[in-house]
Amino acid sequence: MSQAFKGKIHVFGGTSDAVLLCQMLERLGLSYGLSVATEAGSETALALNGKVHVGRLDIEQMAALFTKEQVALVIDATHPFAAEVSKNIMEATSKVNLPLIRYERQTQIDLLEHPLLIKVATVEEACMAAKEVGNKVFLTTGSKELAKYKQLLPEKTLIARVLPTVGVIQSCVDLGLGIGEIVAMKGPFTREMNQAMYQFYQPDVVITKESGAEGGYTEKVLPCLALNIRCIVISRPKQIYQRFVSTIEELECQLKAFS
Repeated sequence: MSQAFKGKIHVFGGTSDAVLLCQMLERLGLSYGLSVATEAGSETALALNGKVHVGRLDIEQMAALFTKEQVALVIDATHPFAAEVSKNIMEATSKVNLPLIRYERQTQIDLLEHPLLIKVATVEEACMAAKEVGNKVFLTTGSKELAKYKQLLPEKTLIARVLPTVGVIQSCVDLGLGIGEIVAMKGPFTREMNQAMYQFYQPDVVITKESGAEGGYTEKVLPCLALNIRCIVISRPKQIYQRFVSTIEELECQLKAFS
């Protein structure tokens, strides 16, 4: 199969999904490079053999990278909520006429239904729902949109679970979160770990994202339901792709179509 590609495959993604994907490419003997947005993403990829590019790229920079590295195929394995990055990848591959495969972990949004479980489409809708529930909000949505939560929920006490990096913690401090409102830990977390956190912090509502099995979706939601805590879930942004897969096996079949 590797002879079917005159250049490299380029992968975007800093999650565990992207690492598994790259390991599959290595097993197949395919040449690839990997782009991650942050140093945290590069740490996830330490065991890989492919060249890792660290840093956020705009459309022009992506297109230039594809040309420089003689890329023949691009795989977008970024986080399901990195909608802007995925949009840029689509535009960059179109600009230089490269095929694109979108790899996105399987959804679990329809697995659970419960009166305490509220499903919304945006951060704004999540905040509207949270306004009606108590004072203490536990966020398992990362740091990227923390400023928006602070703006939309100014009267609430926010407890943010974020990655334990200097930059992320500093951003929390800059937004006014105190030491009792920052949970700096790297997931994914077990159901038991989440339940212990909820019991300790006693939130009135938990806001999370439709992160899939790899992101510990059910492990975050089920403890809420067990503890009678309202849980607001933000669904994934929807984009249309010509080639879309949600498992490593499906991706391998797609690659065979290029051979």
